[in-house]
Amino acid sequence: MTTAEQLLDAPLGRHGDAPAPQRAQRAPVAATRAADTVLLRPAAPTGLWATGLLAAAAWFALGLLTLLWPNKSVGFSDWAFTDEFGIATLVVAAVLLAIGLLGSRAGKVTQTLRPAGQWLVALAVVFAVWEAATAKLGVLPSPFFAPPQSLIDVVNEDWQRLGLSTAYSLRLLANGFVLGALVGFVTGVLIGWSRIAGYWVHPLLRFLGPVPASALLPLAFFFAPSSYVAAVFLVALATFFPVAVLTWSGVASVNKSYYDVARTLGASERFLVLRVAIPAALPQVFVGLFMGLGASFSVLITAEMMGVKAGLGWYLQWAQGWAAYANMYAALFVMAALCSGLITLLFKVRDRVLSWQKGTVKW
Repeated sequence: MTTAEQLLDAPLGRHGDAPAPQRAQRAPVAATRAADTVLLRPAAPTGLWATGLLAAAAWFALGLLTLLWPNKSVGFSDWAFTDEFGIATLVVAAVLLAIGLLGSRAGKVTQTLRPAGQWLVALAVVFAVWEAATAKLGVLPSPFFAPPQSLIDVVNEDWQRLGLSTAYSLRLLANGFVLGALVGFVTGVLIGWSRIAGYWVHPLLRFLGPVPASALLPLAFFFAPSSYVAAVFLVALATFFPVAVLTWSGVASVNKSYYDVARTLGASERFLVLRVAIPAALPQVFVGLFMGLGASFSVLITAEMMGVKAGLGWYLQWAQGWAAYANMYAALFVMAALCSGLITLLFKVRDRVLSWQKGTVKW
């Protein structure tokens, strides 16, 4: 009997399995596939967040540095709220330690903090260097440089004036930014759509636009009926130029085939502007809004320092005049947080308005 016949006549295993020689030949292949499956299978999560544990260690070291290392007194009493600052850092360390040990089991908390893990470590290091250079070693001379706990003292003693100044700055920024954005948007659409408007407005925009708004402070305060109106005008002017230029660029760069298709379907000129040109130009409009927000914020502070009787710029000048440098640093932190928060809010608005263009906007 030939080998082929022997294989055909070989008894089958249970449930109709292949003959024994065939099973022997398939065994190495099955073993190889099983090994490959084991190698390709992702490792089970450990449940720990390593970066969070490192951040907890950094904040714990900061707390020990603050509490155990005595402050260096330079000609005046000790810095207030040193113990409170040290305890607060230890609380942050304990929270980060708990989240790091829980890891993925902490759910949304870990998902929210995980992208900022390295920044949490860096922030603790920055605070430690700041604390050591000011309160502990006195390398940075006082009162020109104050330690982190001085910010707590400012909030405790002067929160009403600082909060009122923040509210006045927000009101001034909102009025000027909205006014400048609206006028800039309408101007950009007119220039990008109408050749006549482009002929007359474009040269003026190129001539006057690059002039810094702060350079017009004397004229604004001379012609405006009040210092507040002058400040609103300057903030609006700083917002107007980038919004107008980028809106004009967005409208002018719309693909002409969109207009041809809409005209073929019977679209009017108004429809072409409102439903074709403006939606297609919105990504660049938002770029102009971001640029205008940064420019308007800088002009806002300058205008408040020159003539407005309230606001963060006025608070900075007041703190400098009284040599209250801790108050000045607190105002700077409030400015940074305010500007960052407004930019984040504008990002949220952009994502909501441009949700129909999701995947095409990369910034």
